[in-house]
Order: sequence, then structure tokens, then C-alpha cells
Amino acid sequence: MADVSAEARIEASTEKVWAKLSDFSVYGEWSATHTGFPKGAPASLEQGGTFEENMKLMGFPAEVVWTVTELEPGRALTIKGKGPMGVNVGTRYSLAPDGDATTVRIDGEFTGAAVSLMAGKLKDSAGAALQESLRKLAALVA
Repeated sequence: MADVSAEARIEASTEKVWAKLSDFSVYGEWSATHTGFPKGAPASLEQGGTFEENMKLMGFPAEVVWTVTELEPGRALTIKGKGPMGVNVGTRYSLAPDGDATTVRIDGEFTGAAVSLMAGKLKDSAGAALQESLRKLAALVA
């Protein structure tokens, strides 16, 4: 298992941050691991909805089939996915008002037999990608 997280204070309202975070037409502009949606970007988010995403992590491409497992508009989004080599992935985005700004936290989890072989490098790579994603999201909503 490999767990990673990153948090940033973004100088924008929770509503503005959520609007960009949940808009898949701009997802590639801020998500550092995203390379495409092989079947097109999801039109909207809904509990239990699924979508496929092409990603790149640690220099390796991967296709993940995601399911939305938690959706609280303006507050939280959790997606769980299945990737190659039996790797299971979970990502949770949480937003909290912080005065005129928003604190955004991303938590990621990787499980599966293949993860134990590369947990250290995976944590480093995924952690850096989360930090970069938060920087890009902040720039996008500014």
C-alpha cells in the first residue's frame, strides 16, 4: 500500500474551486497525471458514475476505470479505480472554506501486489504530482 496526500490554500471561493475541480473539460489543465479520456470526458459527476482515464505516473502510462463513490458538491469527491497489474487506486478531493480562500486536500491510495514492489518511488512520484496539480488548480482559478 502507498498513501499520499497534499494540501494547499487556494485564494478563491469554495464555489469557484469546486467549479474547476469538477469540470472535466479543464481537468487536463490542472491534473498532473492526466493524459486523456479514451471514451470522452464525463459530462457530469454523479454518485456511482464511472469513467475511464488515461494517466501517466512514474513515467508509465496507465488506463484507470474510475467509479464515483462519494460526491458532496462543493465539499468532497472520492473516486475509486482499477488500473493495470491489479492496482487499485483511490483519490479523495476535499474542500474547506478558509476565509476568502479554500483549503484543498487531495488524498491518494494505491493498493495491490504490484504496489509493494515500488511503494517508495510511487509515493514520491504521486506526492509530487499532487503538489503540482494543486499549483496548477490554484493558477486556473486565480
